[in-house]
Amino acid sequence: MYKNIEEMTLNAWPSLQTMVLDGWLLRFANGYTKRANSIQPIYTGTENFNRKIDLCEEMYAEKGLRTIFKITPYTFPISLDEQLEKRNYEVIEPSSVLVKKLTNLEKPAIHSISISEEVTSEWLDTYCKFSNLDNEKAYIHKAIINNIITRKVFVILYIEGLPAACGLGVVNGDYVGLYDIVTSEHHRRKGYGKQMILHILQWAQRQGISNGYLQVVKNNMTAIKLYKSLGYSEIYDYWYRVKPIT
Repeated sequence: MYKNIEEMTLNAWPSLQTMVLDGWLLRFANGYTKRANSIQPIYTGTENFNRKIDLCEEMYAEKGLRTIFKITPYTFPISLDEQLEKRNYEVIEPSSVLVKKLTNLEKPAIHSISISEEVTSEWLDTYCKFSNLDNEKAYIHKAIINNIITRKVFVILYIEGLPAACGLGVVNGDYVGLYDIVTSEHHRRKGYGKQMILHILQWAQRQGISNGYLQVVKNNMTAIKLYKSLGYSEIYDYWYRVKPIT
């Protein structure tokens, strides 16, 4: 399951450019989000280990980016995290992967929504506004979304006719992943995010999807509380190792 979910996360949040280097997937998206600008070790290669890290550092430096590795309990080689620590790579954003079965779903209480399987200008504008993205980041965000190959759903929840929360569901096999979950600053802690997510999950269930997954930063206790109230449970952790600034 864990390997499959890692593959799903790569498919659900594609980079603008990718390169495979002896078993490591290098991802580039002009520095927008760590997910899309990090190295995902997929399998153990045959090249010299330290030389391969050096090559990664050179490639990211050429693009003006810090070198970032995504580390999971299933990363190959197992010693990678230890080797990066010896190079003084910092641990940042410890995160959790959570899953749930899409059974006995709670019915949404708020039905003022828009739902589309194609991204709309309103959804993009709403997400970028709620997330305070500047024009450059908004452009990259749109490009990433347009690169998603699998089926997806975009939801906006309205309160008194105005957007209050929005989110994205991305399908891969028998799973739907939650992405871009954000609530307006003026509508937080009122349950609107949960209502919006329920619509994503109900949509997925109608499509015959049986499972859900998501990723969340471990110190985001508000989000974790929300997801657990929806029935999600943690199955493994991951973190990033970032090259120190010199």
